[in-house]
Amino acid sequence: MSAVGSSNPEYVVARVRARRGMLYSDEEYRKLTRMGPAEIARFMEESTYEAEINALGSRHGGVDLIEYALNRNLAKQFEEILEWSEGRLYELIARYLRKFDAWNVKTVIRGIYAGAETEAVEVDLIRAGEFDDRRIRRLLEAESIEGVVEVLEDTIYGPALEDAYADYEESDVLVPLENAVDRAFYERLLADLGRDEPTRQYESFLTAEIDLRNARNALRLARSGADLDPAEYFIEGGDLFDRDTLARLARDLDELVEYVAESQYGDDLGPALRELEEADSLIAFEHATDAALLAYGDQLGTIHPVSVTPVISYILAKEREVENIRAIARGKEAGLSDADIEEELVIT
Repeated sequence: MSAVGSSNPEYVVARVRARRGMLYSDEEYRKLTRMGPAEIARFMEESTYEAEINALGSRHGGVDLIEYALNRNLAKQFEEILEWSEGRLYELIARYLRKFDAWNVKTVIRGIYAGAETEAVEVDLIRAGEFDDRRIRRLLEAESIEGVVEVLEDTIYGPALEDAYADYEESDVLVPLENAVDRAFYERLLADLGRDEPTRQYESFLTAEIDLRNARNALRLARSGADLDPAEYFIEGGDLFDRDTLARLARDLDELVEYVAESQYGDDLGPALRELEEADSLIAFEHATDAALLAYGDQLGTIHPVSVTPVISYILAKEREVENIRAIARGKEAGLSDADIEEELVIT
């Protein structure tokens, strides 16, 4: 791994495109929905997850085996991408992969809030970011959300979480803490990107990601009923909202839905927005934003095929594969029907 010297996007993109071709297809997801956990594990053993299934099979079984294998494979794939990368390309990819540090922080916070067992939280962690095993262990050993804030005080998340903690205590909802983590991640992600044309295209992708994150956060606030100032949870860097617009729309769900429907994302999110108006769940909307971001990343990757964007697009697609397989396995364990499980999947 090297963050100095010249970049090597041609080599890395070629290897990533080969990996992209090995991701599961929509038809394979539908096959998996008709299998039980043991059959899913056997199916995975015959694909790119073979090493992980074999290594973990003696210690775990059922859904636990599937989840541990998924997370280990994900981390390995991303570590290999970093090992292939050099110079500026390495730096941009490493910076984006810190999203998994943010994921792990939010997962630990949610686990403590819900009173979950440590083992149940640990299986959801993805060790593909910058945090080392010692930091992860300290997070898992924290006995309170305040303890998590203390563990992170020397990271980019510490000051943001400390500022948000009072709002969390007053409201008893996790939105202030989760949003603080997101804002800290995106602020670092957008810093000093550079101004060449491929990097500007990558910045356009990040802008869309922030827009959709702000939309999701605004909808969560609108649905939560908590007495929180929406402007405090605005993430800088998007085009869809400014701070005042977000604050106004987050107080009126109908107006917020209409605003997003009339935006540049309306065509991709339309069906989910209509469902959102009729249902009490944000799941369909969040799945639609994930699918829209995947499609946009693929589109930009064709404009500048030798750049960081196709690599980031693969990271998103691999992450989505893992989430889809996990959703199928958990759905089977919970006794959901095949149709209900399919509704949990993000398929583009």
